[in-house]
Amino acid sequence: MNDRIAIETCGPIRASIRPPGSKSLTNRALACAALASGRSTLTGALDSEDTRVMCESLRRLGIHVACDWDAATIVVDGCGGRIPVAEADLFVANSGTSIRFLAAMVSAARGRFRLDGIERMRQRPIGDLLAALNQLGARATSETGNDCPPVVIEASGLRGGTTRVRGDISSQFLSGLLMAVPYADSSVTIEVDGDLVSKPYVEMTLAVMRSFGVEVDAAEDLRRFSIAAPTAYTGRQYSIEPDASAASYFWAAAAISGGEVTVEGLTPDALQGDVAFCDCLRAMGCEVTASADGIMVRGGRLRGIDVDMNAISDTVQTLGAVALFAEGPTTITNVGHIRHKETDRIGDLARELRKFGATVDESSDGLRITPPESGLHGAEIETYNDHRMAMSLALVGLRTPGVVILNPRCTEKTYPRFFEDLRRVCGR
Repeated sequence: MNDRIAIETCGPIRASIRPPGSKSLTNRALACAALASGRSTLTGALDSEDTRVMCESLRRLGIHVACDWDAATIVVDGCGGRIPVAEADLFVANSGTSIRFLAAMVSAARGRFRLDGIERMRQRPIGDLLAALNQLGARATSETGNDCPPVVIEASGLRGGTTRVRGDISSQFLSGLLMAVPYADSSVTIEVDGDLVSKPYVEMTLAVMRSFGVEVDAAEDLRRFSIAAPTAYTGRQYSIEPDASAASYFWAAAAISGGEVTVEGLTPDALQGDVAFCDCLRAMGCEVTASADGIMVRGGRLRGIDVDMNAISDTVQTLGAVALFAEGPTTITNVGHIRHKETDRIGDLARELRKFGATVDESSDGLRITPPESGLHGAEIETYNDHRMAMSLALVGLRTPGVVILNPRCTEKTYPRFFEDLRRVCGR
């Protein structure tokens, strides 16, 4: 792939597509399968940088992981909660799920483990997870003392008891804890401090744990969790849904082009909360129809909306692209935590949307997007090595000539064939 890609305009899109497997489900299933007793076979698994990083890290921990990427299948021989090696150096690139899940997993082991990533990963906070692990008996530290990676964990198992974790930076801290503590020496209670962001991802974690045989007693508001320990996951065959965050780009393509796109393999009952992105499109004027086979979006006359996107924050950039084609402003709120993602997804998104001619007012936890009265114009779009920036803002080029995406390779993090699939649904 070149270091830039020019997006070709197209007419109304009429297509069906099945996106690759969910990254979030693939990495959660990998974590549970690795700790389980017995063999697990994951079908529909995502082949991407994030999932390959997770698989390679598990191998470095002595766990047998066999990947058939052509068949979207991963076979994992679980370690029964006993990580085979006593020392490992793990490189996670810029995979937030990997470092947070792995940090919790190795804390339940015995040995010394170091986790590091690329420069942006060294700017992403993890101190709240380390503090929660330390309350359970781990010795987990930020190597540079700034609460960011590299992380060093000197583990002698988790002792059980009560721990507290902040919920307002990333729900992945909580998810990592939840998946690891079944292997503590005694039962664990987790209490969440502050507002919990991205609740659907925590519900997803609980569902995956349940599928592998571990039940969690969760308060209705997801502020308190009780886990009987020690207990164990059981290896199984696990089918992974298509990625709902990836699906959002094609639903948005229907909205922007005035076409009709069906995403196969997802229903409103999917484990992934990002299927609710369709509710935003419906509110903006699209027609949304769900069936047993998938969810169809048909574009309509778009209008701006005010929306709290805390629960579906991975689709903020996608909605930002759609908002450029609406009548009136769109206001997105309660997503301050996305400033700590692969890039600052509020500030950097605002900067790039302005290049198209939009007026964008940025706040601490969101942004207000007003399309230009004189129409959009093309622009070279910086992606900040953020896969979602590249995929979302490429959609603007479906109706706006002159859109060029820089560093399109960053999509390899979660969706390596995105631009190929986009060309296909456009009929090219």
